Amino acid sequence: MGPGSAAPAAAQVHALGFSLVQQLTVIGVCALTAYVAHLALAVFNDGVRPFMLDFVHGRTTRGATAAVSFGLSAGFIFGLGAPMALSSGVLNPWLMFLPTDILGILAPRKWLAPLLGGAWGALIVFGLRGADAAVHGLPVDFLTAMQQMATPILFLFTLFPVLAITKQFGRARGAVAGAVELGLVVLTMKLWPQVFAGAPAMAAGVLLLIGFAVARDVRQRRTEPGSDAWAPKAPEAPQTPESVRAPEAPDPMASLFSASAARLRRHLPLFMALGAGVCVLAQMHIFGGGEATSFLIARGKYPEAAQVDLYRVLGFLPLIATTALASGAYGIAGFTLVYPIGYLLPSPWLAVLCGALVFAAEVLALSGIGRLLGRLPSLRDSSERLRGAIGDTLHLAILFGSLMAAQAMGGGLGILIVGGLYLVNEAMGRIVVRMAAGPAAVIVAGIALNVLYGLGLFTPAAVS
Repeated sequence: MGPGSAAPAAAQVHALGFSLVQQLTVIGVCALTAYVAHLALAVFNDGVRPFMLDFVHGRTTRGATAAVSFGLSAGFIFGLGAPMALSSGVLNPWLMFLPTDILGILAPRKWLAPLLGGAWGALIVFGLRGADAAVHGLPVDFLTAMQQMATPILFLFTLFPVLAITKQFGRARGAVAGAVELGLVVLTMKLWPQVFAGAPAMAAGVLLLIGFAVARDVRQRRTEPGSDAWAPKAPEAPQTPESVRAPEAPDPMASLFSASAARLRRHLPLFMALGAGVCVLAQMHIFGGGEATSFLIARGKYPEAAQVDLYRVLGFLPLIATTALASGAYGIAGFTLVYPIGYLLPSPWLAVLCGALVFAAEVLALSGIGRLLGRLPSLRDSSERLRGAIGDTLHLAILFGSLMAAQAMGGGLGILIVGGLYLVNEAMGRIVVRMAAGPAAVIVAGIALNVLYGLGLFTPAAVS
């Protein structure tokens, strides 16, 4: 059954079985990302990137920076990355790139970083398949139950433009956007059942957000004094001779941004190799850039997956650009444009070429993008709203999906354990990050239910 239906998720398409070429690609990309992280040229975790500036300038140690990276990444690796890969059958950046951030920064020698990264890649391609087979053989198959997460993730994710519009432009426009999206979802499910129903709705929501932002910018330009580009210019004041003019103080942020951009440009060939590797990984359709994307790729909906990840680009581009210019460390996936491009390309060789060219263009344009963002406050605000809305919708979708998985594998007892673990995590100050708390609770509950079954205290519920 296609994802346009509201029925429970279908059986997973992928079974975490990789061909030899795919295995070598995963291992090679993990080795390369660990090496790039060791050189402090790029990391995947946006929260770690600001700490890289002190590391680059020698103001903090490699071990301390690795500890920061582990602290900010561990919850996503084990609570989100691994469960999402096992439930969807598709790899994701939290499972692949967050560990290589840690291993690359931690490695004391250049040659050791790619070895550690490659070893992690091997563990992924061989270890996950064994874990998948082992769990599917248990009386309580919690991985199959976790496929129940697909439907809420795919459909609730559709609403992120509505949230962004409401927060930035108010309730009235948010209500209009919500009505438009709901109508398009119903229309798509009725007329084009083979298309993911959220795809046209998301497109319309994002276009409305951009339209509202552009309209606000135009109005502000018209109301600002002296903003009329066609008005005659006032006579210029007499120029002060250069010999007596006071020298302007240099802008320290501009100097920092310029130095960071130059540092990244010096390693352009390495970034081109990185872009090629990530793009090939996406082109093989064994990798998804996000939660919703993973399930879309598992169902063979590659154009819809590309559309979803393109919206992530709009939300995260300003953040990645500004943190890269401030710290001198780029994103492992760049602006993540290589994700949607890779999904749509017909050939891995074409993916190598396109990925390398896209990364080269991004690195070379980084300074210009930084200057452009400085002149577009509404665009930056819209991106921040999009990013926050994506997080809010996915948090609710993952939590709801986790409870659905709990119901599927353990009925009321499953809901009690999963919901209880989530609430305990909240009460204890979120030891596990919110986004990962639900899937982590499902795994813990699945193990607990299998133990109870072994003790004769629980009978598994049938998983649809």
